[in-house]
Parts: sequence; C-alpha cells; structure tokens
Amino acid sequence: MYKLFYYPLNASMAPHFILEELQTDFELILVDRKNEAHKAASYLSLNPAGRIPTLLDAQQVVFESAAICIHLTEAHPAKMLIPQIGEHNRAACLQWMMYLTNTLQAELMVYFYPQRHSIDSSHISAIVAAQEKRIADIFALLDAQLENQTFLVGEQLSICDFYLFMLAIWADELKQPPLSFEYLNKYLRRLAKRESIINVCKKENLSLVDYQ
Repeated sequence: MYKLFYYPLNASMAPHFILEELQTDFELILVDRKNEAHKAASYLSLNPAGRIPTLLDAQQVVFESAAICIHLTEAHPAKMLIPQIGEHNRAACLQWMMYLTNTLQAELMVYFYPQRHSIDSSHISAIVAAQEKRIADIFALLDAQLENQTFLVGEQLSICDFYLFMLAIWADELKQPPLSFEYLNKYLRRLAKRESIINVCKKENLSLVDYQ
C-alpha cells in the first residue's frame, strides 16, 4: 500500500489525484503545516527538503510532486496516464510536465511568496504585479494548446492534466484566473467532473463550485 504524506491544497494534491485515478490502495498521512510538522525530525528523515508531499512505496521514498506522479503512473502502465518509452507523445508528456513544474509552478511560487525574492519590502507589490502578467501569459499559452484538443497531450488523459488542474486551483484568485480563458475554462470544467478529482476535493475539503 502506498502512503502519501499530504496537506490540503499543497503540491500533494496532484499525486492524490493520481492515486484516486489509479484506483489503487493508499493511505493518506496528514503533515500539519500549521504546526511545522514538515520540519520535524521524523518527517525530515523521509524528506530532507522538508517539503510536502512525500510518497512511501514499500521501502522506497519519493519526494517532489512531479516525480511522485511520474513514479506512480509508470508503476501502473495499464492505466495509460503516461506514454511509455518509445510510445507516441512520450516526449510531449514529459515536455508539458516540465513546463508545468519548472515554469508555471515556479512562477506561482514567486507570486505567493514575493517576500522571499527581495530583501526590500517595498518591492513586494511590484513583484506581485509582474507575476500576475507572467502567469497570465503562461495560461494564454496553455489555452492556445487546448484550442483544438481535449487534453494537454492530445486526446489522451495524462498526468499533465491532473498537475495542471492542481495549479489552476492554486491560481483561481488571480486577476486573470484560468477560468477566464476560453479553452482552459472548458477543459477544467470537464476535468472537474472526473470521479478522482471529486473524491480528492471532498477528502481535502475543497470546493469545485466554480468549475460546475
């Protein structure tokens, strides 16, 4: 049985989506960020980065959300959530996962934690404003990608779609949220109807009302 160390609305959400979609046995273990549980010695012994999530797969420990998603989907190839080596769209799937993690997620982190990116507090508002524009440009690119296809990697549901849904939820209060883009709007509303996403949001006490 897998064990996912998680906290609601954190980067553990994407692996949580994947576990539900795989319909495999797993245990959720809450890491209470409010009490700095992710910095406790017992957690750091599993994840020395002190970040959430962490996956325990038998005796193997995996951290970093995208890595966990890839690990899980490759362990269950029959579910076809990631193209296998040599298959069509393998490169595209990895490309979009890297774009989501290294570009969109990274820019969102600057937006949410601007104080980490300047030693001058007077810069904070300017950083936030700049990030709003940068993130809107990223969503515009993703919107264009989805204009003529059902999922981010063509017509096949993949880990990229669950990862993007997580990031879209994070960004839903921006001035130009994902739902303000025509094709992203339709895409996210379709994904929100999946049982796996509904189940995760129920367990993490998150509302999908905006996507209905």
